[in-house]
Amino acid sequence: MQNPEVFILAIESSCDDTAASILQNDKVLSNVVANQLIHNQYGGVVPELASRAHQQNIVPVIDAALRNANIQKEQLSAIAFTQGPGLMGSLLVGSSFAKSIALALQIPLIAVNHMQAHVLAHFIDEEGYEKPTFPFLALTISGGHTQIIKVDDYFDMTVIGETTDDAVGEAFDKSAKILGLPYPGGPLIDKYAQLGNPKAFAFTKPKVPGLDFSFSGLKTAILYFIQKKKLENPNFVDENLNDICASIQHTIIEILMDKLKLAVKETGIKQIAIGGGVSANSGIRNTLKETENKYGWKTFIPKFEYTTDNAAMIGIVGYQKFLSQKFETSSVVSKARIQL
Repeated sequence: MQNPEVFILAIESSCDDTAASILQNDKVLSNVVANQLIHNQYGGVVPELASRAHQQNIVPVIDAALRNANIQKEQLSAIAFTQGPGLMGSLLVGSSFAKSIALALQIPLIAVNHMQAHVLAHFIDEEGYEKPTFPFLALTISGGHTQIIKVDDYFDMTVIGETTDDAVGEAFDKSAKILGLPYPGGPLIDKYAQLGNPKAFAFTKPKVPGLDFSFSGLKTAILYFIQKKKLENPNFVDENLNDICASIQHTIIEILMDKLKLAVKETGIKQIAIGGGVSANSGIRNTLKETENKYGWKTFIPKFEYTTDNAAMIGIVGYQKFLSQKFETSSVVSKARIQL
């Protein structure tokens, strides 16, 4: 019989968002995120500034999560936190706070793999959203990761394809930078792409064997293309921005879909779930939805707020680990790199 009174406080601090969430079993009671706008002026995340901002944000964010959930800290059953992967300084802020509050309240401490959390975010009990059944394929796409994962159970996951160089999110952001768009540029490419012709300009797709990805060559091709066109016409980007963005996005989506189709063919699994910050991209979401009728796939697209870094996804992993008593001692260490 399920215990209706399992309350998990989850803390996420792997990069530049400080987040806290309260879950009752698999249901989210609150989900608070503090963004760090200071990085925008630098065109990317500055690790030292990120960890300092986490120190400023973590207490108010956790306080807000408790208040929004109408929960007292004495009611908490366990503390879940992101162990890795991520920026070490940022991870340490979250883990140190999690260890302290778990020790003070004398409740279990649960370490969570950030990438597992992106996958298991699909198991949050959310009205109008169906949960996948095992086994399924998960495409995790973010600024730091691009992976195809075969998921046989909550904690039985196998990476069957991953990027050999840059992540898809970096490809979006670097392409945006080449076009002169401000950081973070990925959402802007998505915005302008909706107004453009995806077939206006052709970019060569990298030939990578198996289920692995590569995006560094595409970034270089886009850079040389823009440099050449601007020599011919200095106003080329301004005059063709929508079409350029649509063509870049179309190429990236094709790369992702080609590998997904191969993964389905090789595994025979037709349940596909996506996760990670780039899964907020409207073009990727729409293309994946189209596959249901086109290929007979069953697709799972998370609620928008659970795609980018958030603590609710950390909490759902924490809940599953709580059920199986997978707890840590205060000697557990943060890891900038961690295997799935």
